[in-house]
Amino acid sequence: MTRIVSLLALAIFASVPLWLKDPYLLNALITTGIFIIGAMSMNLLLGFTGQLSLGHIAFFGIGAYVSALTALGFDVELIGGFRIVHEPWPPIAGLALAIVISGLCGYLVGRLSFRVRGAYFVIVTISFAEVVRLVALNWIELTQGPLALTNIPSITVGLPGLGYLVLKTKLQNYYLVLAVAAVSYFLISRLVHSHYGRAMRGLMENETLAVSVGIDVTKALTLTAVISAAIAGAAGSLYAHYIRIIDPEVFAFISTVTMVIMVVSGGKGSLAGPVVGGVIFGLLPVFLRPIMAPEAQWITYGLVLIAILFVLPRGIVPSLAPKLGFGRRPTRPKPIVTERTAEEHA
Repeated sequence: MTRIVSLLALAIFASVPLWLKDPYLLNALITTGIFIIGAMSMNLLLGFTGQLSLGHIAFFGIGAYVSALTALGFDVELIGGFRIVHEPWPPIAGLALAIVISGLCGYLVGRLSFRVRGAYFVIVTISFAEVVRLVALNWIELTQGPLALTNIPSITVGLPGLGYLVLKTKLQNYYLVLAVAAVSYFLISRLVHSHYGRAMRGLMENETLAVSVGIDVTKALTLTAVISAAIAGAAGSLYAHYIRIIDPEVFAFISTVTMVIMVVSGGKGSLAGPVVGGVIFGLLPVFLRPIMAPEAQWITYGLVLIAILFVLPRGIVPSLAPKLGFGRRPTRPKPIVTERTAEEHA
């Protein structure tokens, strides 16, 4: 049933450009879809291992800068007069490198920060994001600092026998984002339902008990961090090649907060939660902007979030899915009746 609902939702999203002709709303859907991919990657950590990473936007920004610099090329001087000259590569190579390098950064951060828990882990991730932001701001020779990287080329896809297709239009980018989101959803679903997924849930529920049955805590959490960071890096790459200009503001803390809101409101620990929460809180500002002042928009945004969490404290998907028949309802185990218990009741 869940698979059918997922395929139906994918078909609905795929049909949107066929009846939605407003380019402004299509642009909003593209940027919302990019942040939904980031929210899905955050949900992998927050929802399935219980680790809150408030520096998750760092991997998003790393993916954006790596992909942009790969496509633009650069010439920088390092210590001792040693120079690195990189000629521009195809943007699709930038997307691949963004995934790999973001995943490697996730591995390094995971190996270091998963030695601590709770508030200490949150502080480590925030510090990492701030360090990366300062590097992007101050390494002007490489990143242009506050002047931003501009004229980032659009992603180009090679078609056998037909040449190359440059994904410039909103329609093309919409389907590109939808394809990456669908692949990310599939990979996360496979991971969650695998042996590592059960280990992740075990760590979240009771870490001491999970360790006692032989689960390698550091290995499971680090693998989760790598995949989560890689997906966030892919989202950052899509953002850079679609917007075509990035600056250190891509590391803004508000972007992390937006992803957290998408995950928590939709339902952390559920595969569809970030998608549902992302659609609501990604498009809500778009519909409020024409009818409200900026201050009133933020107030309404906050009131909607409070209302959802007050009425549906577990999030939208975990609260409504069982009632609609899309999830398994928890059932009480039947008591085992033996001859002895039967005689006692008699």
